[in-house]
Amino acid sequence: MDRGQLLKIAEEFGSPIYIYDAEKIESQYKRLTSAFKSVKKLKINYAVKALSNISILKFFNTLGSGIDTVSMQEVQLGLAAGFKPQQIIFTPNGVSLHEIEEASKLGVQINIDNLSILEQFGTKHPKTPVCIRINPHVMAGGNSNISVGHIDSKFGISIHQIPHLLRIIDNTKMNINGIHMHTGSDILDIDVFLYASEILFETAKQFKNLEFIDFGSGFKVPYKAGDIETNIEELGQKLSDKFNDFCKEYGKDLTLAFEPGKFLVSESGFFLAQVNSVKQTTSTVFAQVDSGFNHLIRPMFYGSHHDIINISNPEGRERFYTVVGYICETDTFGNNRRINEINDGDILCFKNAGAYCFSMASNYNSRFKPAEVLWYNNKAHLIRKRETFDDILNNQIAIDFAPKKEKQLVK
Repeated sequence: MDRGQLLKIAEEFGSPIYIYDAEKIESQYKRLTSAFKSVKKLKINYAVKALSNISILKFFNTLGSGIDTVSMQEVQLGLAAGFKPQQIIFTPNGVSLHEIEEASKLGVQINIDNLSILEQFGTKHPKTPVCIRINPHVMAGGNSNISVGHIDSKFGISIHQIPHLLRIIDNTKMNINGIHMHTGSDILDIDVFLYASEILFETAKQFKNLEFIDFGSGFKVPYKAGDIETNIEELGQKLSDKFNDFCKEYGKDLTLAFEPGKFLVSESGFFLAQVNSVKQTTSTVFAQVDSGFNHLIRPMFYGSHHDIINISNPEGRERFYTVVGYICETDTFGNNRRINEINDGDILCFKNAGAYCFSMASNYNSRFKPAEVLWYNNKAHLIRKRETFDDILNNQIAIDFAPKKEKQLVK
């Protein structure tokens, strides 16, 4: 999308606003499937938590994708978007047996990462196919908050607990049809990922009725010019060779599955905010926008970088600005950024706003959540209306409090 298209959308629908480019989503999807074209059976399950708007899910359905879900609500969204139960994998963490059973009743693929829950589920439902999430104890990811395969992680069943796992399966006679891992997000070193895959292949040999092996995702995308990203083509070639060799050894063509979220939608997204004012202090020039971490929490949450561009004045002289929001706490999008000269009313564009941005938005400070637009076939389609005050009050119950009567003094 170009600057003019973005400005036109901001003018038509207002700011702040999220915009997603369907063409970029499709190109990333095709890039991933092409990287693993030598695998006979490939399944891409889009990670719904990255961006869960139902129109985005419907678009992935048209591409032939499945979906990866982590809550009953995401399962229900997937079904509402037209996905068949067999196209959905349910990979929750820390949920009750009841929630897993409810998802299972809908016919989706269950993925369990807890020995206790596994034993309870297998005892009650031994014939239901179950995937097992393994923790390979491999540290990968760009930040400790998004690295989930290490030894202290709450995710997955430890490879050191495999004997216990096999005992549960033997005792319950349950049906294990898949094995899964996810090491973390923003993976830079594909050799680390390949090392973890070897651990998963060795573990898979313990199970005789597998239908698929799921390698999660976590592929890194570039956040700025010259940034490092996961070499998906090199990974595709090397992992495909290893996977095909394993299938020959296993004696069966299994499905190779992935669960990308950020890789598919991050670069498709743009977040636009309008400058309320430019404030000069003794040491800093602040560009204050009509948004805050209630709409885009990632920079404050775990220090993520989003390029910030002044699309209203692209030829202006570059100056240093600290871009901040209107939330009444420290609320910084970027410190000392070189940005073309900013004036009141300018529109700033935050790049890489497709993944984990709107989906983590809130109503903090009782602010409205922004609108969402999908740019599809050279047209802007509104896919979420901007909230109103009625939305803030929705589900709240106001109690009528009778005024307290003042006590009369007895003389």
